Amino acid sequence: MNSKPLTKDTWNDFELLFGEKGACAGCWCMYWRLKNADFEKGKGSVNRNAMKEIVDVGEIPGLLAYDNDQPVGWVALAQRDRYLRLAGSRIFSPPDDKPVCSITCFFIDKRHRKQGVSRFLINESIVFARKHGHKILEAYPHDHSGEQKIAPFVWTGITSAFMSSGFKEVVRRSAHRPLMRYYL
Repeated sequence: MNSKPLTKDTWNDFELLFGEKGACAGCWCMYWRLKNADFEKGKGSVNRNAMKEIVDVGEIPGLLAYDNDQPVGWVALAQRDRYLRLAGSRIFSPPDDKPVCSITCFFIDKRHRKQGVSRFLINESIVFARKHGHKILEAYPHDHSGEQKIAPFVWTGITSAFMSSGFKEVVRRSAHRPLMRYYL
């Protein structure tokens, strides 16, 4: 398995992975970046175009995982201030004023789920964040403590995957949603 950043050169792979529906109900990984009303209005092509604009200006909004030449997974990561919903979240408000790079979302092709793709992408995110000078990588996974969850509903990842990559819980303001960090 290997990874590549989402750029103009890998945009077609991103579209292939996300499919006609934009991963989950027209999201195109814009959920965390927009206010709820804007996100809902934009489901589908508007959200797709918004993500394309981010890529077209040279921002790297995440990484793609590949099995051979086929895109099989996605992780969204960017500076925390790129995610409007985090700013207004009671559960995920920052515990301090340190700048962080945030991992907000995963999308794994259904044929490749439960095969370690999300753990691979977490580890690739650590490498990417370090390479780009970040000091803290932050995540907001689900802690389902052994309960089975339907894959689309754990799109922020699961606690055990982050723990296995060295993330530590920093604060928990909700029973099932810790804020975790990896210090680079």
